[in-house]
Amino acid sequence: MISEKALVAYKNHPALVSGVSGGSGVSGVSGAGEKVSISLLGGDSLRVREKDVEFLHPGPLTTLAGLEADAGNEAADIRGAWELIEGQEVSLKELTELIYGEFSPPNAWAAYQIFRDGLYFFGTIEAIRPRAAADVAQEEQKRAEKRQGEEEREAFLARLKAGTLIPQDGRFLQDVEALAYGKTKKSRTLRELGNSETPEEAHRFLLRNGVWTPLVNPHPARFGLSLISAGIDPGPPPEEERVDLTALRSFAVDNAYSDDPDDAISIEGNILYVHVSDPASAILPDSPADLEARGRGATLYLPEGISRMIAVAALPYYALGQEHRSPALTFKIRLNEDGSIGETEIIPSFVKVTRLTYADADRILSDGGETGPEGADFAALDRLAARNQKRREAAGAAVIELPEVHISLREGEVSFEPDKPYRSANVIRECMLLAGEGAGRWAQERRLPFPYVCQDAGEPLEAVVPGMAGSYQLRRRMKPRELSIKPGRHWGLGMENYTQVTSPLRRYTDLLAHQQIRASLGAGLYRIRHPLEEDALLPAMAAGEAAAGASVHAERASRAHWTAVYLAGKKGSRWDAVVLDKKGNRATVMIPLLGLETQVFPQNDPELNSPIALTLKSVKIPEKETLFVPA
Repeated sequence: MISEKALVAYKNHPALVSGVSGGSGVSGVSGAGEKVSISLLGGDSLRVREKDVEFLHPGPLTTLAGLEADAGNEAADIRGAWELIEGQEVSLKELTELIYGEFSPPNAWAAYQIFRDGLYFFGTIEAIRPRAAADVAQEEQKRAEKRQGEEEREAFLARLKAGTLIPQDGRFLQDVEALAYGKTKKSRTLRELGNSETPEEAHRFLLRNGVWTPLVNPHPARFGLSLISAGIDPGPPPEEERVDLTALRSFAVDNAYSDDPDDAISIEGNILYVHVSDPASAILPDSPADLEARGRGATLYLPEGISRMIAVAALPYYALGQEHRSPALTFKIRLNEDGSIGETEIIPSFVKVTRLTYADADRILSDGGETGPEGADFAALDRLAARNQKRREAAGAAVIELPEVHISLREGEVSFEPDKPYRSANVIRECMLLAGEGAGRWAQERRLPFPYVCQDAGEPLEAVVPGMAGSYQLRRRMKPRELSIKPGRHWGLGMENYTQVTSPLRRYTDLLAHQQIRASLGAGLYRIRHPLEEDALLPAMAAGEAAAGASVHAERASRAHWTAVYLAGKKGSRWDAVVLDKKGNRATVMIPLLGLETQVFPQNDPELNSPIALTLKSVKIPEKETLFVPA
């Protein structure tokens, strides 16, 4: 019976009954209107339903103070009581008497806690049953392991605070590393130390404690990117009829550090040939290799290595110039006298490709066509490129020339190599743009759903200053490019119709464009397949572009990381910069040797494009921050 001054449990806490209303009530049997007034440790009073409390002892109990201290813990024989009632059921009163010998409020509360602990007993307070011996042993081991884990963690935290970590402590730091890599938003270790739970703080913690070195780059993982190249080999190109273009002199021109050439050029009179690697001949839409490439969006280029969109095993089949004869998808572009495109034909082909670096091609160009057929070809390509650039600029194209730097990591050393302004690089750029324009027109003429690249006009400028500052002005006014299944103007390039088709080994949307072309041609594996309709093309295009966007952000963050790592030991070093822009007392400057834009507060009012000497004041690797001040 629940009456005044009885001991009850409310939400597993002891409570003293101070009043009962709505009926006499029996523990375990409650009426709908029965209420119990209770007092809790600390003095709080509540009115609750009788069914919300558990009756422990009839009392009389005048206070909860000292309840636990007054229990007969020294005389407790918990294990003996457990063994004694094997196979039986007992009430809380009986269990209390078995354990303590006397049924008093303190002993009842102590027995209740033993029951609630669940190691030896289970059931209800009216019918308490002993747990099986095997279950008790298993639970005891589990609790012992937990206690040991807690003790080990306490020892780890002590070593951490003392700066004496041992190799075995790595297991306690997995939560910090997961946060630093962006795989989680929480860290128990940082929280227990009173540190903020951010990726930057986790990164700083790992550096400070010697768990990571500055050579760990966490940024690709924060964007969900893998540093391992694609693993699904699409296999060699299938047997199909191809036009033999091996008689053409074809050149794949790229940086010296590039090892996956996916485009080459030839010229024959007023016909420009752009030969492009042909992985789409073997990769069908929604095939395993296609889905893997779509999930990556683009090849990830990092100073520490390359994570390829298409399996490395496929490069011998598709990278141009790797074999004596390479399969390709050739864009045959017939040019008008003014340099505009007259007609574009797309041909599955075989080509024989000579690989050159930009430096090699520039040496050929410098001979002015006197080195024989190769020199004559490059001289013609140079004239073609100059004419096309002039045509684009007349249509409003923006010419942006800002220093670019190649960052590499070799044997733990970060190095910066400024990209030289190769003349042949302009030639290749214009040829690739013509291929994109020709492919876009080809698809538009056939009303083929296609991934077009568009760009709206930026904010108008009254006048563009010369030099780097002018290029900076133009870049700032440019709006982001957009992918669309409808052709549209690309303001920055000065083109009415444009797409990208020259890098199907490196960009998923280029591969997707090739798949649409091949389906339209009915070539090879695509003989009986139709091009994707708009409702199927759009999600594939959007998924690939979203993944490629993550790669762009990861590459940008990684460049900032490695720049900070490179500069970390160079505090106080001096750097030459160029003023790009001014706002109030703040200037945006470019350090050409680093390809780095940063902001400083000059002591005077420098002119745009004027040189300014800077001193490196500080570096924060976790934040990717470098602070320069005027020298």
